Amino acid sequence: MVVVGGGLTGLTAALVLRHHGLDVAVVEKHRGTSPQPKARRFQVSTMEVFRELGLANRVADAARELSPHHRMSSGRTLAESAWLPAPAWLTGDVPEISPEQPVLVAQDVLEPVLRAAAVEAGADVRFGTRAGIPRQDTDGVTVPLPDGDLRAEYVIAADGSRSPIREALGITRTGAGDLGDRIVNVYFRADLTELLRGREFNLCTIEHPDAPGTIASIGAGRWLLMTTARDADWPAYLRTALGVPAPELELLSVMEWQPEMRVAERFADGRVFLAGDAAHVMPPWAAAGANTGIADVANLGWKLAAVLRAEAAPELLDSYDAERRPVATLVAEESVRRMRGTGEVHPFVLATGGLQYPLPGVTEPEPVTEFAPAGRVGVRVPHAWLPDGRSTLDLVGPGWALLVAGDGEWPSDVPVHRVDVPWLADGEAVLVRPDRVVAWRGARASCYPREIFNASVGQAVAAARACARSAGGTGPSIMIG
Repeated sequence: MVVVGGGLTGLTAALVLRHHGLDVAVVEKHRGTSPQPKARRFQVSTMEVFRELGLANRVADAARELSPHHRMSSGRTLAESAWLPAPAWLTGDVPEISPEQPVLVAQDVLEPVLRAAAVEAGADVRFGTRAGIPRQDTDGVTVPLPDGDLRAEYVIAADGSRSPIREALGITRTGAGDLGDRIVNVYFRADLTELLRGREFNLCTIEHPDAPGTIASIGAGRWLLMTTARDADWPAYLRTALGVPAPELELLSVMEWQPEMRVAERFADGRVFLAGDAAHVMPPWAAAGANTGIADVANLGWKLAAVLRAEAAPELLDSYDAERRPVATLVAEESVRRMRGTGEVHPFVLATGGLQYPLPGVTEPEPVTEFAPAGRVGVRVPHAWLPDGRSTLDLVGPGWALLVAGDGEWPSDVPVHRVDVPWLADGEAVLVRPDRVVAWRGARASCYPREIFNASVGQAVAAARACARSAGGTGPSIMIG
């Protein structure tokens, strides 16, 4: 396997592929990881991926400095700011949605952690190496490099929003396009410890008429002001926004960017798969861009492993586009709505990656405007603590798992775990894929879809429906890959 692009998505792809026992090379044109903070908020869905990879504690350690910075603030200046009330969905009886907590950690802090972990895991990580456009044939893919070609069965293109690979493949993008005014990121360093003691924040809206914008906490005395202002005297602008002299303020960089929403018309072309920003870009107001890219490779990694080990037919890989593109589109659309102040998807649904994959066999839709996980087919298996201190999510990966409520005989194709959870009735079971998505649910062991491991989607659905007809009922739902 070759991954082109060594950012958050590419490095996570390498870790996922190594977790599934595949050889992988990561090729990145830049000599080092990102020097910009960029993404900062990593939801529980991402932390659950890192948990399975054995990295959750390392990521949490990297995020420790910003752990108090979870509140939103607003004020005329930073000095005059105050915390905003907690949103309604974080008040009252808040459910425990995951064994992990979301974290704030700047991309320039997290990427070195992932790069080191990928090297430790045995990935061939090549920074400072520019890949050419992959050439496909019936047996594999050739990736041109300056010092010789790399040969692989498949390629993951995680080469960013301007992806040369996507463009060379002729894959166009659709979506809302450019959104609103261009934004200037003013990245600076200042010791604001005493100013903010007891008032730490994630984002703070500055309402000063001469220096409006939003300040984000980055860590290590670093901050990011986002504004639509142009050509300002930036040190003076920053001091006005801060409301204090800040004599040691250091301007680190000024970068202009355009909020946009674009999704590739397809996420795969033969043996090449798009992931992360190469597949979808979205405005940052739902903090979903990097998390969506990491979900892409969590979905794709186990499928590639299953096909390469001849445990599944190559048609399984068709499901990557069928599953991830509709979900990424929905998340991108939600990011646009939140930019405009009209979000619809419940925050916990976004945080857990609890959107349903729209494939045949799904008979009960998962709600998106409320958080009501029930172990439905096509959705991440709900978290519940078990008597031994593990989560239901810990029972899955890198292979499949069958979660069974009550007694009774069940096939032993995969590990069987007896669980007592409120969303499974006695005698029911759910078959869970390696990416923690429920693939099948039913109460008849005789309808258990053994074909699920090596069948195409259509074959598996047909088998389940045939079983249901023979039983004289509706039978189980099926969704693979």
